Amino acid sequence: MTKTTKEEEFKVSGEDLLRKVKELINEGNVRRIVIKNKDGKQLVELPLTVGVVGAVLAPVLAAVGAIAALVTECTIVVEREVEAKSK
Repeated sequence: MTKTTKEEEFKVSGEDLLRKVKELINEGNVRRIVIKNKDGKQLVELPLTVGVVGAVLAPVLAAVGAIAALVTECTIVVEREVEAKSK
C-alpha cells in the first residue's frame, strides 16, 4: 500500500490549543500542523517528522503555548499520513 496525506481542520479556543496540539502529536500519523487565527492568517507551521519526541518538541510546545496566550480562537489544520487503498 502507498501512503498519501489528508487534511483536517479543528476550531479551538486559545485555552484548548496546547492540549489539542499535544494530542495530535501523540497520534503519530500527523506530518504537519498549521495554526491560523480567527481571520485565517497563518500564525505558525509545525512540520513533524517521524520519531520527533521529548526534548525536541519542547521549543515547539513553548511556541504553541505563547500563541495560545495571545489568541481567543483559532483553527488547527492537520496534515495526516494515511494508507492509500490500491485499486
